Amino acid sequence: MSESATFYEAIGGEAVLRRLVTRFYEVMDSEPKAAGIRAMHHPDLSDAREKLFLFLSGWMGGPSLYIEKYGHPMLRARHLPFRIGASERDQWVYCMVRAMHDVGIEEKVMIQLGNALWDVADFMRNQPEPVDKT
Repeated sequence: MSESATFYEAIGGEAVLRRLVTRFYEVMDSEPKAAGIRAMHHPDLSDAREKLFLFLSGWMGGPSLYIEKYGHPMLRARHLPFRIGASERDQWVYCMVRAMHDVGIEEKVMIQLGNALWDVADFMRNQPEPVDKT
């Protein structure tokens, strides 16, 4: 990934982002490892899929579609009703990394994007880490 390219440009723009988000939700919907976060979503994932696409478009440096339609994303506030701990963060990141791999994101970009998305997912945690009392 070049220094000046956005993630949006580096992955290939709108068409690839749509495929990435679609694949993300396919993985979440079918992978037992993601059962915890799948249970947090409505049975129909259409709305979640569209909102994630709109959000990631702007977050990755493309058009600010989410902000244009809904205003500031307020990610943490919007996720507060859900219990999100390390397990849920890891499930979300797992689905995204699988999706990036499955749609053929270049490895260097996948690593950089994966690290950036991990930071966002980690920021969404609102549950304390369990204390090891051994």
